[in-house]
Amino acid sequence: MILAATGLQRERRIVAGPDIEAIASGGDPAQLEAVLDRLAGSASGIISIGIAGALAPGLPVGRWVVADAVVVDSDATPTDPAWTSRLAARLPEAARGLFLGANAMVMDATQKASLHRTTGAVAVDMESHIVARVARRHRLPFAAARVVSDAAHHSLPPAARVGMKLDGGMDLPAVLCSLLANPSQLPALIRTGLEAERAFQALLRGHRRLGRRLGGPDLG
Repeated sequence: MILAATGLQRERRIVAGPDIEAIASGGDPAQLEAVLDRLAGSASGIISIGIAGALAPGLPVGRWVVADAVVVDSDATPTDPAWTSRLAARLPEAARGLFLGANAMVMDATQKASLHRTTGAVAVDMESHIVARVARRHRLPFAAARVVSDAAHHSLPPAARVGMKLDGGMDLPAVLCSLLANPSQLPALIRTGLEAERAFQALLRGHRRLGRRLGGPDLG
């Protein structure tokens, strides 16, 4: 079995399969780490997969990025070389680089630029560092592959911060309340929604190319 960590339920539904146990974190790193720790004993590998924010300028929405390493507790932890090579071969248009994990959404373009400058990371998400930490603890191969859903030069509107439930589902009432409180964010919210849809479609297409085990270790 391959464990796959995502943020949203929609990501989880795309990547789940007979050989894939997919878990949506809902933005709760502690809960995700606890679940992965519990399941790690029956897993042959762990992958962080889904959508991510770009930190490096020039990465367009819908572009796959494959991690060579993930920043964990200020250190770069390398991904499994064989697994990473298979991901890159099946996603030949993907960029390669360092991933940064964060316990909260990175919303602001200025913050993205600062993180890219100080860490060298090309993308940020809320699951990859947890995956790397659990994999290291259980001595499991791990990988990370994500689709850019928001470019480095774009800031996310406040409604995006409240749009995810703890189970990884979408919290539409919270989004609407945020929009009513601050109607000026509507253009940015529409842009964010359209770009997220492009990223989800790219995730779906890429998932088909990765195969049922997401390029993961084959212990057989």
